[in-house]
Amino acid sequence: MKKACYYFIATLILLGLLKQGMNGQDLSNAGSYMSYINEKERDVTKKYLNYISAASHGKSLRKVEKLREQVLNSIYETRITIQGTPAFEGDKTLRDASVAYLMLCYRVFNEDYSKIVNMEEIAEQSYDAMEAYMLAQKMANDKLDEASMKRNTVGKEFAKKFNVNLIDGSDVLNEKMKKSSKVTEYYNEIYLMFFKCYRQEMYLIDALNKNNIISIEQTRNSLFKYANEGLEKLDTIPAFESDASLKAACQRALQFYKSEANEKVPVMTEYILKQENFQKLQKSFNGKSASQRTQVDIDNYNKAVNEINQAGKDYNSTNNETNKKRSDMLDNWNNVVKKYWDNHMPYAKG
Repeated sequence: MKKACYYFIATLILLGLLKQGMNGQDLSNAGSYMSYINEKERDVTKKYLNYISAASHGKSLRKVEKLREQVLNSIYETRITIQGTPAFEGDKTLRDASVAYLMLCYRVFNEDYSKIVNMEEIAEQSYDAMEAYMLAQKMANDKLDEASMKRNTVGKEFAKKFNVNLIDGSDVLNEKMKKSSKVTEYYNEIYLMFFKCYRQEMYLIDALNKNNIISIEQTRNSLFKYANEGLEKLDTIPAFESDASLKAACQRALQFYKSEANEKVPVMTEYILKQENFQKLQKSFNGKSASQRTQVDIDNYNKAVNEINQAGKDYNSTNNETNKKRSDMLDNWNNVVKKYWDNHMPYAKG
């Protein structure tokens, strides 16, 4: 008899827990039932927003890997909690939609983002690798956005079915999520134009260091082309919420690359060509004895010496000027990028 009483009491306690939820929230009406599930999902969203905010504020994905693990743990624990929530008056749609949404989120963060972290390590090696890296990020975010829309649709249908009045107006956290996507998309579009020229200039500098005239001309022409295309495209891109700083920094960078390709590199190429010709002339001149050298030979050699010396001065002057302007441009770009993320990328708190 006493045993049966214990079973009865235990059953009542269990039913009470299912009715109220693990945190004691009343799940007896549709409004509180929705709020309970929504709040659980919001906790996951906060951790996700903190993760992408940290990654954008000057940190690589590899450095914030622990935050991704926290997101994964939060998704898993929340899914288990919601999965254990009873159906509301026999209706499982909201609970099951939330579980399905969280399962997809877990797959994206566990699989897609794991690949993205690895792609980040090689993204700087080429424009194609960087483009693929950013595309992978976009595809992962698109999956999350699509899943979120499906989940919200079920939520609205549930509210309509059980006469829950949804408050008009956007949720602050959801607004931050939307803002973070816009901030990232705008930056990626601008950054790819910058990076295309940045990477091309690296090929150009390598060709200059090797004195490879053919490669210099090819990479110089490509740099000039990419810079021109980027500047034309930038003219069609508006400022980000009245902030034109990132766009202006990119324009300054592309104007530098255009000037470098069109004005500075030809001076350096001229020196390399004269150096090659001088070495041939010098070899021929030194191959003759003093008695074999004519006045024309001497005059031509002296003229060539003067020309190569002047070309060397022009090369050094141009190279120093270019290096200084490049350093200033990159400092400006990096400072503007930092301020852009600091000013526009939201955090979960604040």
